[in-house]
Amino acid sequence: MRMNRRQFLASTLAVAGGTLLGCRTLAAPAAQAAPPNPYELVPLGKTGIKVSRIGIGTGMRGGNRQSDHTRMGKDACEALLKAAYERGVRLFDMADLYGTHPYVASALKGLPRDQYALVSKIWVRKGGIPEPERPDADVVVDRFRKELDTDYIDVVQIHCMTDANWTDAQKKQMDIMENLKAKKIIRAHGASFHSLAALECAAASPWVDTIHVRINAYGDKMDGPPEKVAPVVEKAHKAGKGVIGMKLIGEGLYSNSPEKRDGSVRYVLGLGTVSAMVVGFLRLAEIDDFAARTAAALAAKA
Repeated sequence: MRMNRRQFLASTLAVAGGTLLGCRTLAAPAAQAAPPNPYELVPLGKTGIKVSRIGIGTGMRGGNRQSDHTRMGKDACEALLKAAYERGVRLFDMADLYGTHPYVASALKGLPRDQYALVSKIWVRKGGIPEPERPDADVVVDRFRKELDTDYIDVVQIHCMTDANWTDAQKKQMDIMENLKAKKIIRAHGASFHSLAALECAAASPWVDTIHVRINAYGDKMDGPPEKVAPVVEKAHKAGKGVIGMKLIGEGLYSNSPEKRDGSVRYVLGLGTVSAMVVGFLRLAEIDDFAARTAAALAAKA
């Protein structure tokens, strides 16, 4: 077929343009992966609950329904909690011992209830709270819901278990909490621990959905050295329990040690068995610092 000059030029330009476009495509740099999100939502074991990888605790030096969070004053505490949510925190950790239920309720008022997880704990030991009586879990959880202005609580735990046979001693409360879960008043139950023997009991208990465990790289404020605690945590994780790590900053011991904060975050994330990390942040700068170190640790791990 014969083509005139106009057709020839059009054909030549089209080929040249395609060649240049192809060269440009080949020379384009590869898209960079998005940086890790320290607030990423992660599954809390097999509970069906998703929580942010970083959570805020409200019980620094807590007892008798007071903590460093209540002592900072209602307005300051609520502002801190709201700012935490705005940054991406979706896990709010409380307990009857801390007295922070009303603070959290006010700070989260108006936000979609399915966008965050509430965790609280019942106190069954002597002392610790003003009342000498220890009502059953159903009575206590009903009060919690009123204080938190919510129809349900995501996780309710038995606080501060230390005995190796705590599941026998707390059988009545465990049965009540199982019934509350069946009624969807709570979504999951478990316990927090202050002894290795109690933690080992929890890892073997089918009743336990979630655990709070004291964990960091250096053994400070823990139930034993990391090399003894970590295998128990791994056992709990493999059993499908949601593991919430606490005392990552050694209850403030590493506040002035960036190296230890880094080391602790890297260690806990490196275990691959801790679902979420809860820290009793008292200032926005502490949240941002921890988030930055978490993001760096996740990037290094990837």
